[in-house]
This record gives sequence, structure tokens and C-alpha cells, in this order.
Amino acid sequence: MLENVREDWRTYEGDLTRQGLWVMLVFRFGQWRYSVKPAIIRIPLSFIYKVLKLWSQILTGIDLPCEVKVGHRFKIEHFGGIIVSGDAQFGDDVVIRNNVTVGLRRTGVRGAPVFGNRVDIGAGAVIVGPIHIGDDVSIGANAVVLQDVPANSIAVGVPATIKPKRPRKMPESSSEVSSGKDGAAQVPSV
Repeated sequence: MLENVREDWRTYEGDLTRQGLWVMLVFRFGQWRYSVKPAIIRIPLSFIYKVLKLWSQILTGIDLPCEVKVGHRFKIEHFGGIIVSGDAQFGDDVVIRNNVTVGLRRTGVRGAPVFGNRVDIGAGAVIVGPIHIGDDVSIGANAVVLQDVPANSIAVGVPATIKPKRPRKMPESSSEVSSGKDGAAQVPSV
């Protein structure tokens, strides 16, 4: 547990004013309490977790149950309105922003999204159902994702349209970059 807390501390740059860090600390405590074997100790820890979780929900507007599977460097970028189903799974280096819903498509029907690594989730996005989001995916603000998204894609719109990411064009050699009047590098327009 302490290694995960240290990693969260580094992810949030040790800034105690970031609500995502608070939520992650409560989340880690909730996961850790499952590892305590004697029920006589685990029961009071569960009560403490439930109080802390409610407190963090009220103060931050973020619901992240300890049953969620979270990879390394999971980052809650902005405050409020974030609801995550306990069945969801996130890979490494996932960024989630405000007003995002990740969960079940219908009440009583199991199956929540599974996210790959390096997924960037825009503000207001809704990702629901038993779907898979590939590695290196960007989900646009307010997108409603109801289907699988392959790796290296962008999902935008309502319902989301899936588009491949375009590779960034870089200058082929340093001779294509020239200095402007103020000495700043300028790349010729294409």
C-alpha cells in the first residue's frame, strides 16, 4: 500500500490541494483493508473506510470505489462530478477529468469499461457498457462512448465516432527549422 501511496504522491506532485490525491488516498486505504485477515480488525477498518469514502465524495464530488482496478499513475485531473463503477478497470497513465461517468449501460446488467494504457478522458465524457478502450486513446469532451475503441484512436461526439489518431509531422532535419526575428525557432508552414 505504501508504495502505491508514494506513487500517487509523485503523480500529484505532492500537492495536497488536489482533490484527486485525497480520493486516491481513501481508495488505497479501502483496497488495503481487504488485505487485513482478522475480521475483528477488518470490520472497524471497513467502517472507517466507508466514513472516509463518504467524506471524500461530499468534499470532492468524486466516487471511486475501492473495487475498481487502477493501474499505475492514475490521475484525476479536475474536481467534481466523477462517477466510476466498481467493475471498471483502468490501465497505466490514465487521466480522467471532471463530470465523467464510467459504468454500466443498464441497471442490473453487469459489465463496465476496461481501459488500456495512456488513455486521456475529456471532461463530461460518458463511457458505459462492457467495452474495451485500447492503448493511447483520447476520448473527447462530452463524448458518449458505447462501443469498443481500438488503440491509437480518438472518440468524439454523441454517440462517439471513432477516428484514428494522425501521426504528428516533425521536421525531417534541423535544416528545415530556421530562426525568426526574435531568435525563436520557426517551422516552415506546409
